[in-house]
Amino acid sequence: MSRARIARRVAAGAAYGGGGVGLVGAALVALLREEARSARRKVEARTAKDDPPSGDGIYGRGRGKPVVLAVLGDSSAVGLGVGRASETPGVLIAAALAELAERPVRLVRLAVSGAESRDLDAQVDQALAEHPDVATIMIGANDVTTLTRPSVSVRHVADAVRRLRAAGCEVVVGTCPDLGTIRPIGQPLRLLARRWSRQMAAAQTVAVVAAGGRTVSLGSLLGPSFASDRSLFSVDEFHPSAAGYAAAAAVMLPSVADSLGLWPTASDRGLRGLRRDSVRPVAQAAARAANRPGTEVQGTQVGGSHAGPRGPWALLRRRRPPELPTPDQAEEAAGVSLTG
Repeated sequence: MSRARIARRVAAGAAYGGGGVGLVGAALVALLREEARSARRKVEARTAKDDPPSGDGIYGRGRGKPVVLAVLGDSSAVGLGVGRASETPGVLIAAALAELAERPVRLVRLAVSGAESRDLDAQVDQALAEHPDVATIMIGANDVTTLTRPSVSVRHVADAVRRLRAAGCEVVVGTCPDLGTIRPIGQPLRLLARRWSRQMAAAQTVAVVAAGGRTVSLGSLLGPSFASDRSLFSVDEFHPSAAGYAAAAAVMLPSVADSLGLWPTASDRGLRGLRRDSVRPVAQAAARAANRPGTEVQGTQVGGSHAGPRGPWALLRRRRPPELPTPDQAEEAAGVSLTG
């Protein structure tokens, strides 16, 4: 698929997702850039200086070749803000996936704190050397805070997904969270950050689906629930706490498991009944998912065709988040201490 076609789809997703930098004047943009730098300084002053332990290793027991799970992205994928590997999203997903698969899962964390979408290329190089069966990507917040254009950001995300899919790896992308709830960000930047976050999430969805992956909107994980429950934030009030990362892992797990054919049909009793409007053109699906946190979007067919008069079709799903292993149970699944 040509980059021009992807760019058109990204533009459509951005249009559905709301306005962006173009809605404000140049002088205001300069002011917002300074406010963004100020917010970053405040957050960085309170952010943990060291990443938590990676948690890389084998989870679960049983026979068979381990499922290889690669975790790519930024500090949200790293789990910055917690002290135990067993509290990070990668470990929680790996431990739960091992239970569903009834076979070992090998976790490889390649995410880097501070990464932007342009940094995914190097992470994918490392991932391909591990021959992953499935990869999760959590990226986008740093692109928003640096005011990177969605069209530029999502091109890197699409390239990463395309390379992984070409190697036979399933890909689940947790889209850009809602930064409008971050307290160190002042107004009016916070209001615009929410708009830009949703625009980025919608554009990511369009690009990822076009590249053969699926997305899960994480807006609720740094959106309404975080706005009302500050315990989901760590001390820097930007990165999630252990409870926040568990919430993110819980909404991503069903999509990761389903991509491998491991999600039990019985578990979808918590899946909202599919209605006719649950299948939409991908740009509309992207916008709807950006505004409805916890929604999965993946490409689908309607009447034997992948595309209709308004472009490719996409299926929206919303699943009830499952109960994940506790950090102690995750450590037990690894068979070793993950606190060091």
